[in-house]
Amino acid sequence: MLSLRAREDEVISRVLDFVREKLGSDPAHGLEHTLRVYGLALRIAAECAERGVRVNLFALRLAALLHDIGRACGEAEHHALASARIARQLLAELGVSGEVIDRVCEAIVGHSFSLGREPSSVEGKILSDADKLDAMGAVGVARCFMTSGVMGRGLRESVAHFHEKLLRLKDLLFTEPARRMAERRHEFMEEFLRELSMELAESEPTA
Repeated sequence: MLSLRAREDEVISRVLDFVREKLGSDPAHGLEHTLRVYGLALRIAAECAERGVRVNLFALRLAALLHDIGRACGEAEHHALASARIARQLLAELGVSGEVIDRVCEAIVGHSFSLGREPSSVEGKILSDADKLDAMGAVGVARCFMTSGVMGRGLRESVAHFHEKLLRLKDLLFTEPARRMAERRHEFMEEFLRELSMELAESEPTA
C-alpha cells in the first residue's frame, strides 16, 4: 500500500503529464511559465514555512500546475474560472479529496490579476505571488515582448503595458518572501525602461 506522500506524488505526476499534453508553447502562459510558477511557489512556500506559516504543499503544487490550464482548453470564460473547473473535474477523477480540491480551486480563482478576486488562503496568496513574480524582472520583460510580437503590438504599446500592469505588481504581493524577491526584479524593469527611453529619444529625428 502506497504511503500518503507516494500517493500525492503519483497524482502530481499524472497532473504534470496532463499539463504537458495540454499546454502549448504560448510565450506568456505555456508550459515553461507554468513550471517557473511551480518552482517559485515552492520556494515562497519553503520560506513561509520557515516563518511558521502552515502551507498545504499538495494543494499548492496542484494549483500551480493547473492555474493556467483553462487557457489551453479554448474556454470562453475567464481563464482562472475555466482552470478551476477543469482542475476540479480532473482531480476528482484522480481521487483527490474534496477538501484539497476546494483549496486548489480557491487558489486558482484567486491568483488572477485580471479577475480581481483576492485569494483568501495562504496557498492562493503564494500562487498569486509566484504568478506575479514571473511577470517581473528579465523574464517579465522577455514575456512581454514575446507576447507583443504574437499580438502585433508595437514598441510603445508594449511599454504602456509596463506602466498599466507590470510596474504595479510589487505593491500587490501578499507574502514577505515574494516582496523581497520582487525588489530586484522591479528595479531591473525600471532600469530597462530608463535605458529604452534614452535609446528611443536618441533615435528621434532632429529635423
